[in-house]
Amino acid sequence: MHIIFIKKKWLLLCFLLVVIGLSGWYYLAPKAIQTTAVPKQVKTINVDMVTAEFSTKLEDGTEIEAYRWDPGTIVIQKDEKVNLKIHGINGKEHSFHIEGTELTGVVTKGKTTEIPLLFKKEGTYRLVCDTHSQDEAPMIGYIVVD
Repeated sequence: MHIIFIKKKWLLLCFLLVVIGLSGWYYLAPKAIQTTAVPKQVKTINVDMVTAEFSTKLEDGTEIEAYRWDPGTIVIQKDEKVNLKIHGINGKEHSFHIEGTELTGVVTKGKTTEIPLLFKKEGTYRLVCDTHSQDEAPMIGYIVVD
């Protein structure tokens, strides 16, 4: 068996080299940069709709009318911010409500009514014109939330 003698000088020198090496690595190694998460950008979708009224005379002289929101159905996503713009094209005034919500409003001819929407539950919500809700063909649009 061989016995190896290490002088104190060499032991001290090795220890100092290890300490210097670790210190250099600690100071020169790339450090983690603290960052903050970027908040998720919530995009608002714009949906345009118009009021439409149609009328005609039958052969016997009877006048009939039809009222609608156009497009009659819009599809949006749950938790999606939507800005519904209803342009008053036909009819003097259309007061409305959206069933299942507290949303109400009025669309006036020549003006645009903007309604911010954010549905938390899926389903089909009816956009009902209160002015033409009791007619033979009520003015109803549908908002489908997926």
